[in-house]
Amino acid sequence: MATIPIGTKGESKIRVTSENAVDFLGLASARVLGTPYLVSYLEFTARNSVLPFLEKGYDTVGARVDVKHLAATPMGMEVTFQSELVAVEDRRLTFTVRAFDEKDVISEGTHERALVNVERFAARVAAKAEGGNESAR
Repeated sequence: MATIPIGTKGESKIRVTSENAVDFLGLASARVLGTPYLVSYLEFTARNSVLPFLEKGYDTVGARVDVKHLAATPMGMEVTFQSELVAVEDRRLTFTVRAFDEKDVISEGTHERALVNVERFAARVAAKAEGGNESAR
């Protein structure tokens, strides 16, 4: 099992573009960073922060997300995503996560990831897809 130090931090940045902005509101001026993208970037920031500590053949998968999307970020603005590992319990990793744009804190919350052996995880997923009753985790 990997030893991942409490306090491990991650950071990533993106610019809001048509690729990650909602467009269902109908007005170009209402195009903002979509919540599903926000959550995805927070998850990958946390995941990438611990990858250097994992043994070969291991990775993490999302297990829980509890975040607030506090403010809209318009197209063209840069967003910074941050994570900090605050707890490790067996195979569960708990992070505090936050995001901010050029003017506001736009998100904050917690995110849990589960440490998995990729081959075993894939085998369980394949068994489930074939009609087995095994959980994918």
